[in-house]
Amino acid sequence: MTKLNVNGADHAVDAPPDTPLLWVLRDTLHLTGTKFGCGMGLCGACTVHLDGVAVRSCQLPLGAVAGKRIKTIEGLGKPEALHAVQAAWRDEDVPQCGYCQSGQIMSAAALLATNHNPSDSDIDAAMAGNLCRCGTYDRIRRAIHRAAVALRDKAAA
Repeated sequence: MTKLNVNGADHAVDAPPDTPLLWVLRDTLHLTGTKFGCGMGLCGACTVHLDGVAVRSCQLPLGAVAGKRIKTIEGLGKPEALHAVQAAWRDEDVPQCGYCQSGQIMSAAALLATNHNPSDSDIDAAMAGNLCRCGTYDRIRRAIHRAAVALRDKAAA
């Protein structure tokens, strides 16, 4: 059994230690917001936070995450209390097909947790490897800037 803390809840998972975290999240814990994209950690659809750092869950073996805090898109915010990034995504009308959005949002939230005033180049670097087939990159950048302002305003209040 591997003990995990996912979105603040403890879980005991009976799976081989080389099982990718993505499949534990989706198939065992039924947290299907994290998506399978390429399976090679190149597209970003499977991005989650591991102790606050954005990581690709399709490439992360279960044995490497025991005792660490994992946050998925389901743990980032709730419909009644959206995270600033989620609200900005909605307000900037970012999603089209929506498939990449949970990974995009998780990468953006990790960036803003450490950089409260990112430049366009900071955003580009943090979001590199998060692919959007619909091409909403300009809206993604605007949403990240909007979320940064909202988070700064909240901190100042």
